[in-house]
Amino acid sequence: MMTSRLDQHFDYRLQVMNLRAARQQVLATNIANADTPNYKARDIDFREQLRRIQSGERGFSMAQTHGAHLAPAAAAAGANGVRFRPVAQGSIDGNTVDMNIEMARFTENSIKYQADVAFMQSRVSGLQRAISGQ
Repeated sequence: MMTSRLDQHFDYRLQVMNLRAARQQVLATNIANADTPNYKARDIDFREQLRRIQSGERGFSMAQTHGAHLAPAAAAAGANGVRFRPVAQGSIDGNTVDMNIEMARFTENSIKYQADVAFMQSRVSGLQRAISGQ
């Protein structure tokens, strides 16, 4: 019983960290394509994906936004949950990347990921101390 609760706790945290890592990749791709004509900035709706994780759904999901679109494949794990970001300020070449927004979100996500890592390290360290009787 105790093992399953520990597994559940760590599994949830691992999924949150995986979600943050996937978002970091999407944001980095936006930054890398800041000068690519017609590139559309994308992001992961973190709150929506976190809600799915909290409700017990595993992995990320992709929305089918139109009936004529193909249904998302469950195997496309890296691209799931990724959506085009609303345009803050378009450019003449059709690129929707705003470097100020991208850098701010990249930095914020990075800080939160590091906080998650520190939290997990603290939990594991506490468990190690408890097991060793300290």
